[in-house]
Amino acid sequence: MSGDNKRAMVRLLRFIGHGPAQIKESGVDIEITVQGTTASRQVDKHVLDQTLSAGLLRREGNALYVQDTANAFIKRAMVKERDEIFQEQHRLCETVSVDMDGVRHNARRNELSSPLLALSRLKDRDGQSFFGVDTLEAGERLARDFHRGHLSPRITASWEPRLAKRTKGQGNGAQDLSDTAMAARMRFSKAADAMGPELAGVAIDICCFEKGLELVERERQWPVRSAKLMLRTALLALSRHYAPPPPPTRKRDSHHWGAEGYRPVV
Repeated sequence: MSGDNKRAMVRLLRFIGHGPAQIKESGVDIEITVQGTTASRQVDKHVLDQTLSAGLLRREGNALYVQDTANAFIKRAMVKERDEIFQEQHRLCETVSVDMDGVRHNARRNELSSPLLALSRLKDRDGQSFFGVDTLEAGERLARDFHRGHLSPRITASWEPRLAKRTKGQGNGAQDLSDTAMAARMRFSKAADAMGPELAGVAIDICCFEKGLELVERERQWPVRSAKLMLRTALLALSRHYAPPPPPTRKRDSHHWGAEGYRPVV
């Protein structure tokens, strides 16, 4: 049942209310008049048939009666619609390609469900954000290139412990990639190189594979609360890679132009 049909059924049930209604068929459309009132409405025959088949209405001749199950149906439909509206307001979906048993499938990924959102709420001892805006944006940028490059655990494993290391003749499916995906892989590789082999792994685990801090600590047998320190160090290096600081300006040496035979005083 489509969402449009369900909404049409809800409108029909709410229009009839608790009282019976009289129907007058005229081709595809059916005119429904609530008994005891002058209120009438045109209803699609298919919508009426669906409502009857669902047991929400009972028909006796030209009279329609709302069944007890209608109230529960209306409540469920309204709650689901509110949830869908809320989710759409808090969702930024992007189509990505995922590997399932060696076969590529398109999937929709919510860009706003990143674990980095939870990290943005962490505070240090002074009450300041533990992860700055620049570091979190760098992590999100790394994740976008990861998904746009159609990367998978098998492919990204080469970045740790030696980044971008390949044996001669080893393929990575580059010939099957689009220019956009290939460019994303190149950016991802440069970003991983910028973090270094000691830090790239934890950034990829959390930003790209969306692992939690505690899971990373268990898998790597790290001390408690050490993953967030390593991640912050990695993301600081990554943010410098994406937005390198301007080179320091060299102070120009002063010159003195002397007359012929001039000698400086020592």
